[in-house]
Amino acid sequence: MSTPQETVERALALSQADDCVVIVDEGSTANLRFAGNTLTTNGVARSSQLTVISIVGQSAGVVSRAAVRPDQLADVVAAADRAARDAQPSEDARPLAGGGSYGDWDRGVDPTTIEVFRDFAPALGESFAAAESSGRRLYGFAEHILTSTFVGTSSGLRARHDQPTGRLELNAKSPDMSRSAWTGVATRDFTDVDVAALDATLARRLDWAKRRVDLPAGRYETILPPTAVSDLMIYLYWSAGARDAADGRTVFSKPGGGTRVGERLSDVPVRLYSDPAHPGIECAPFVVAHASSRDQSVFDNGLGLGATDWISGGTLANLVQTRHSAGVTGLAVTPQIDNLIMTGPDGGRSLEEMIAGTERGLLLTCLWYIREVDPQSLLLTGLTRDGVYLVENGEVVGEVNNFRFNESPVDLLGRLTEVGRSEQTLPREWNDYFTRAVMPTVRVPDFNMSTVSQAN
Repeated sequence: MSTPQETVERALALSQADDCVVIVDEGSTANLRFAGNTLTTNGVARSSQLTVISIVGQSAGVVSRAAVRPDQLADVVAAADRAARDAQPSEDARPLAGGGSYGDWDRGVDPTTIEVFRDFAPALGESFAAAESSGRRLYGFAEHILTSTFVGTSSGLRARHDQPTGRLELNAKSPDMSRSAWTGVATRDFTDVDVAALDATLARRLDWAKRRVDLPAGRYETILPPTAVSDLMIYLYWSAGARDAADGRTVFSKPGGGTRVGERLSDVPVRLYSDPAHPGIECAPFVVAHASSRDQSVFDNGLGLGATDWISGGTLANLVQTRHSAGVTGLAVTPQIDNLIMTGPDGGRSLEEMIAGTERGLLLTCLWYIREVDPQSLLLTGLTRDGVYLVENGEVVGEVNNFRFNESPVDLLGRLTEVGRSEQTLPREWNDYFTRAVMPTVRVPDFNMSTVSQAN
């Protein structure tokens, strides 16, 4: 069996194209599942993905295969070469990034194992016992993924990044299943996960839910904690492609042509940015593009990434750009980065302090089933789930019914009245795709709960 490094070098040598990019992703996963205060399953898995990008003139051919054996490598490279010769010229064609290196290219790949849960699993067992004695049932899923990505090019680039990704979703239910609460955390290695504290949070929320208050649809002052904010801001980020904005397709399109870069979106000086080196949510410091799209280009593989502001001081600062789209829009080259951070003014209050400062409003713990309604305004719809609570005179006084909401995250930025302290969080809706987020709690004076939902 060849090493990933050997596969990259051999594929580059085999290619008969003018230029070539080879990407090898070596993945491993470990997981635990539990239900009703009992561990139900655990498992580990390995994966390997090879992507060969052949370039002939201005045309690119891309072939990706899983679990490629050494004797199959020549066929994969030949298929990519043929695809490039048969393809039409690529509008995003650019010279490949120059030579250079990232990471420890020569080091072997160490997969994750079930040992990643060595300290976490006993703590989880203690929480099972505490929940059982207090009449709670815990359900959930813990997963750790380690992906080692190797990118080599005919221009001399050798770039490697090892990405650990961990998440824990924890759901607590009352014995009759009538009350439910959710929380989750993202982690790199599970050594920083405090299961007892998470269980205590869920126990408090189940206790809040012992009193039920039915409310009609309407606009309510609403506190959104970091997990809910992350789901909304991630969708905003995914919709911030410069090419679509310049073509007049999105909320970031300027009436009459161009983009809204430079336009103020919020009177509160919020900052929304990405940084590959941000502590706790580190990610690849170079572009990894397995295929071209409107927001990424295979020709940009290996371009260096640094801290990039998307919104700065409440003003739209940048949109997601390839080198090609930057040439079209005249804006800076700002490729997508695999994390997202939002901060407000210094001195932001904690969630508990914001609750204590609320005369009457809703505490919305998490969102679910988010879908886009209108790309021109980025209007989203979705459901509340596992706990919406009524706050009166600084205290949570009961759980309210679920709602369907209709809101645009861009419009919400313009209506914020408070941005609290930022912390690392786990989005609920998008954590299969995006886990590296640091978000604040925010206060919105008129969050649109459009209809009552019968979901329990």
